[in-house]
Amino acid sequence: MKGIIIKSTGSWYQVLESETKQIFEARIRGKFKLIKTRLTNPLAVGDEVEFSLEQDDVAWITKIFPRRNYLIRKSVNLSKEAHIIASNVDIACFIYTLKFPETSLGFLDRFLACCEAYNISPLILFNKMDTLKDDEKEIVENIETMYQNIGYDTLQISSYSKLNLDLLIEKIRDKTSVFFGHSGCGKSTLVNAMQPSLDLRTGEISDTHLKGKHTTTFAQMHFWDFGGSVIDTPGVREFAMIDVEKEEIQHYFPEIFQKGRDCKYHNCMHINEPKCAVLQSLESGDIEETRYITYLKLMEEAEEINQK
Repeated sequence: MKGIIIKSTGSWYQVLESETKQIFEARIRGKFKLIKTRLTNPLAVGDEVEFSLEQDDVAWITKIFPRRNYLIRKSVNLSKEAHIIASNVDIACFIYTLKFPETSLGFLDRFLACCEAYNISPLILFNKMDTLKDDEKEIVENIETMYQNIGYDTLQISSYSKLNLDLLIEKIRDKTSVFFGHSGCGKSTLVNAMQPSLDLRTGEISDTHLKGKHTTTFAQMHFWDFGGSVIDTPGVREFAMIDVEKEEIQHYFPEIFQKGRDCKYHNCMHINEPKCAVLQSLESGDIEETRYITYLKLMEEAEEINQK
């Protein structure tokens, strides 16, 4: 039997059988778990699997099919390096909030680089637009223009005023989507605004440091009435890349990669080399400093991981 993982609690999974659409509680065979991996979880929501039924209709997962793509976060378990958040994703939506909580551009750039690395279409959603004053809206519009100029798809939205939710629904209809952002960015509220029957738990912003509380504890796939699905994930504090050489990082920053073609040296890393077109663009303001800083950080991390 074939199916798709729609919920993961770590030791138990829920599998949606492909033909009958019946849901089974499932586990994985011990030997399957022991395959050497740099990941803390052998299976993720979105994985396509083969399984067999035993007594009491408990499903045993015996095979995982190759993943089209996946997104990874840094693991809290230091012995293994990373945790797959979701796999086989068509579109990954990043929810940016200017305040309550403030989203760092470094977090957004890291997310975009991961989408580029693992071949996932990103969409940047500027949320809570109804709460912003005119000068704050201008800041958001400048940030939005910057990402549009690089070539990223963006949308200004609000769950409360319903701003552009119809356009968002058109973008994710009939696709497997996943929503990310800092805790408190309004992810569950947004999903509920598009489909109230899902009734996901929402978290208040904690007043002490204006950061959101995590309300989703396990990844789970929900199905839209208008077609397609959304994978609801626990808040992600840091996205990660594994199996990436530091020389490859520039491929995941489209504007750096494009400018890099004009460098004097074909193997230029854009750090301090002579006649580097990227450094010249950085100086002239054609490449944003925030993006370049994230580029350097990801190169450092790739080197550290590969040295381990």
